[in-house]
Amino acid sequence: MYSKLTDLDLAQLIREDDRGAYTELYNRYALLLLNHAYNKTQDRDEAKDIVQEVFTTIWGKRKELVFSKNLSGFLYTSVRNVILNQIARQGVQQKYLDSMRHFAAQGVPIVDQAIREKELAILIESEIERLSPKMREVFELSRKEHLSHQEIAIRLGLSEQTVSKHITNALKILRDKLGLLVYLLFLFR
Repeated sequence: MYSKLTDLDLAQLIREDDRGAYTELYNRYALLLLNHAYNKTQDRDEAKDIVQEVFTTIWGKRKELVFSKNLSGFLYTSVRNVILNQIARQGVQQKYLDSMRHFAAQGVPIVDQAIREKELAILIESEIERLSPKMREVFELSRKEHLSHQEIAIRLGLSEQTVSKHITNALKILRDKLGLLVYLLFLFR
């Protein structure tokens, strides 16, 4: 039934909480958007995360989103915006690292810095502990053991999409709980 609907019909149904329409939209565009994101990033896992973030945002904000007549254009623009946001975050990370190097070069006692880093690590770990058990396990395998989404999926018997969703949701929770700066520090370490 959904395969015969136009993109705008699907968009209207998604605003009305129709999961079947959302699934159809995902099936129509996920691979195209994945290829587009991969062409821009040259990183398959990053491209998957980007597409997952776009579709997670669409579902999360389905009541507020207003789609133009060109839904595919909206989706491609969303992918581009996520990529640009990631580039901006990487710029913030680099500025932070440069600032820390400058700070260290000025002879600030290393003990002070070590204490602050330890306190920050404790704060981050306590928030990670508050994640649901499965989300925490997936997140730690990704960020601490540096496993790919595929490796995590195989190890835990999950789909790669589920792994990606857990990581995206964990990062969103941590960003909300810890604030942007602490989130960025953890995201890029």
